[in-house]
Amino acid sequence: MTNSNPLLNIDSLPQFNLFHVEHIEPAIDQLLKESQQAIDSLVADKQAPSWQNFIEPLEAINNRLERVWGPVGHIDSVKNTDEWHTAYTNSLAKMTEYGSNLGQNKGLFDKYRQLAKSNEFASYSPVQQKVVSLALREFELAGIALPSAEQETFKTLSQELSQLGSQFGNNVLKSTQAWQKLMTDETELAGLPDTAKGLLQQLAEQKELKGWLITLDFPAYIAIMTHADNATLREEVYKAFSTRASDQADDTQFDNSDNIQQILKRRHQKAQLLGFNNYAELSLATKMAESPQQVNDFSQDLAAKSKPQAKQELSKLTAFAESFESQKSTLKGIKPRVVSAKNTSFTLQPWDITYYSEKYKHATLSLSQETLRPYFPIETVLSGLFNITETLFSTRVVEQRGVATWHKDVRFFNLFNENDEHIASFYLDLYAREGKRGGAWMDSAISRWQPANGNLQLPVAYLVCNFTPPVEGQPACLTHDEVTTLFHEFGHGLHHMLTKMTHFDVSGINNVPWDAVELPSQFMENFCWTREGLDLMTQHHATGETLPDELLNSLQKSRGFQSAMMMLRQLEFGLFDMQAHATYCPEQPQPILELAQAIRKDIAVIMPPSYGRFPHSFSHIFAGGYAAGYYSYKWAEVLSADAFSLFEEQGILNPQIGSSFKNTILAAGGSVDPMELFKQFRGRAPQVDALLKYSGIFI
Repeated sequence: MTNSNPLLNIDSLPQFNLFHVEHIEPAIDQLLKESQQAIDSLVADKQAPSWQNFIEPLEAINNRLERVWGPVGHIDSVKNTDEWHTAYTNSLAKMTEYGSNLGQNKGLFDKYRQLAKSNEFASYSPVQQKVVSLALREFELAGIALPSAEQETFKTLSQELSQLGSQFGNNVLKSTQAWQKLMTDETELAGLPDTAKGLLQQLAEQKELKGWLITLDFPAYIAIMTHADNATLREEVYKAFSTRASDQADDTQFDNSDNIQQILKRRHQKAQLLGFNNYAELSLATKMAESPQQVNDFSQDLAAKSKPQAKQELSKLTAFAESFESQKSTLKGIKPRVVSAKNTSFTLQPWDITYYSEKYKHATLSLSQETLRPYFPIETVLSGLFNITETLFSTRVVEQRGVATWHKDVRFFNLFNENDEHIASFYLDLYAREGKRGGAWMDSAISRWQPANGNLQLPVAYLVCNFTPPVEGQPACLTHDEVTTLFHEFGHGLHHMLTKMTHFDVSGINNVPWDAVELPSQFMENFCWTREGLDLMTQHHATGETLPDELLNSLQKSRGFQSAMMMLRQLEFGLFDMQAHATYCPEQPQPILELAQAIRKDIAVIMPPSYGRFPHSFSHIFAGGYAAGYYSYKWAEVLSADAFSLFEEQGILNPQIGSSFKNTILAAGGSVDPMELFKQFRGRAPQVDALLKYSGIFI
């Protein structure tokens, strides 16, 4: 059935070419009105709840919510305008209120409890029983047991948190866009490769400017930090990037300082209403990790194993940088670093790290991101990615033209199984542009679901990256870092698309514990480091040759390059996140920067300047789903590294092992405890050794 409002038409793929801002609020109003009416009807039904008369109608309601609301939030991330964001924010308030009311609907809760105690429940499959048990858990975590006054408080807190999170993310985007620097003297850009200068020139032309425009979008930012010989310029760009959305930014109207405090305060209040000591405990109630202390012990153990090597890595980098500086001729714009008036020797600064690391890697391994870039034209990388997927998981990827998208560069692909049956699809949005949130992510467009008396609904994913776009007619070529990012997000996509679940609430990544959801994504990254994988995804855009042996050897050696320093950086983020939520004291909140500095002193080997404000743009935890869960990256990396070690033992592109991975880890969605799935696949519990080995950390 179609509807005059294109957002409400869920009989086809989202009609992005027909969506306009005036569609949003009327569509959401109608959606929520009809959903609530359907819920009320289910609650009022006098017959005993069953799967057919209760769960299946609820799945239909939830599916429609995803199909209508999902594109609204997606466009806010990839094609942001002030008008769209205002309508999105207004609708978000209504969606949050609906969700809160649903979670505290006693009639609905009683129906679930009645079903769980029924004779019919015993005949359900384990997956069906899991759906019911997950729903009951969500009711508890939504405050179903609270007195009515506290339920209202809980709903108000949820509403405020959704708005604060949206505002936080929008402030980061707006602050990122607010800063730019036009360069008119090309000598100031000494060191930048032609591809980077071409990008900056293209950015200037888009603004009808002459010269080279530096922005804080990641491709432009990382080009300056990696290649610009001009240390003064690097420092200026570094400061602008590290102070985004803060009181230290050039434009302070997007300062997130108060948002951070308000978010932490309300999260803590929600947790205490539910009987938890803090929000970290509430967050872990749905994860694999059992307690904040377990997470801290895990993180501190990895930090202790990594820090001695990290100190050595920094010492070697500092010595190299000092030698490099003493040997090269003075370049325009470079000022000597000074430790103090008494000591004028070279000092390595935070804005120097990426620059000298790239030089050091080239000197020791004859390798740099720019050396590798010509070997990774995007079409070859995609071909290799799809080839690996076909070999391991018996799926074929075929592009489909003519599908409506939100931007001309977005592409659409279908997945087919070994019987040539269409099983899933995905959108691919590769390049950075104005109005698009930074970073890379996968999200669900449509979940796999079997409606009652209907056709199987196939899963569709959004895969979004922010790579450097094609410049001056040249094919877009990726750095190796970007290649691993693409494989990472595609791993998330496979988790969503290769599920075998037909029940909405456990399909794909739905209800997969957050500290396990990174397993397939990090697992896929491993193929970017092997000869078998690289041969399929490399072809020099000019010569056609695959990656030569000497570059392959250098690349594989580089996997451990400064890996301990990078390990500590991720652990620093994770510990900050966990402690910010676990140690929050409402009577005397610890200043967030003081907490960050305390963790840094304990963990880090690189100390940023006092103006640094990384929490203010930490969207993962303040505007995304990683609150008290950022540790998940390292937690899941243990699982993914250990899983991949089985491929090393039995064949990197072994179809039998690939099939086993697909039919356990990927197929089960959120229906089975991930530790149980891992043990089914690996035959034992996970071990940290593989992660340390792949990271090049030796103890």
